[in-house]
Amino acid sequence: MHPVISTTDLAALLAGEPSTLPTVLDVRWRLGGPRGADSYRAGHLPGAVFVDLDTELAGPPGSAGRHPLPGSAALQRVLRAAGVRSGGTVVVYDDGDGSVAARAWWLLRWAGHEEVAVLDGGYAAWLEEGWRIDTGVPSPELGDIVVKEGGMPVLDADAAEGTARSGVLLDARAPQRYRGEVEPVDPRPGHIPGAVNAPFAAHTGEDGRWLAPSELAAHFAALGVTDDVAVGAYCGSGVTASSIVLALALAGRPEPAPLYPGSWSEWSADPGRPAVTGEEPG
Repeated sequence: MHPVISTTDLAALLAGEPSTLPTVLDVRWRLGGPRGADSYRAGHLPGAVFVDLDTELAGPPGSAGRHPLPGSAALQRVLRAAGVRSGGTVVVYDDGDGSVAARAWWLLRWAGHEEVAVLDGGYAAWLEEGWRIDTGVPSPELGDIVVKEGGMPVLDADAAEGTARSGVLLDARAPQRYRGEVEPVDPRPGHIPGAVNAPFAAHTGEDGRWLAPSELAAHFAALGVTDDVAVGAYCGSGVTASSIVLALALAGRPEPAPLYPGSWSEWSADPGRPAVTGEEPG
């Protein structure tokens, strides 16, 4: 399935036969609040089920980072409760730049579910175009998805370090955090030695819609990404780096780029791992 779906195409799917309706997941989340669940109760796409990033799309925070990958059994329970069916279409959305929705997209792909897409422009685009919204909380029929982890490649800390040395390791955080000027949540400022800053905000336009494939391809080429070089992605806690993986897919990269789920939250907590500050990769 194409990684991104338009509001028009989703509206058409939602107007189809009940047996073919997609599962729609609302994954709105913001680092500093307000809570996505509150936004969901105020209004959401018809039939959408809210899924919480912190408690359902990630495991408990700890030595593996702030948003480590959830266990297979736990993720399967969450997805089945949301109505996700094996082989069924899933559409995910947020109300920002698509990066949180990209985490849900990536996680479903990692779990072996290929029929998943991110809503282009998210909730804002849906509202702007006048499509119907709901405030009620649906009770979806229990899904039957079987989580089979490994559908998307991942990096551990050592592999991320190796990619930074011999390939291109893309850091999705804002430039200020990459340079180490600010660090609001993690133990130390800076970035992984050799990593290249590739802010996730560059993947979408001012309207929150994903850039054209040609624009994304040019963007990544300027960062040193070519088809014959190893590429990996990380961020603060493995959330916004998912948008790099999605954006690379949109740009036409033939194989998915590996994600470092622990990201800076895991790396910076290990005093044995070096950190670089400033604009240069180091």
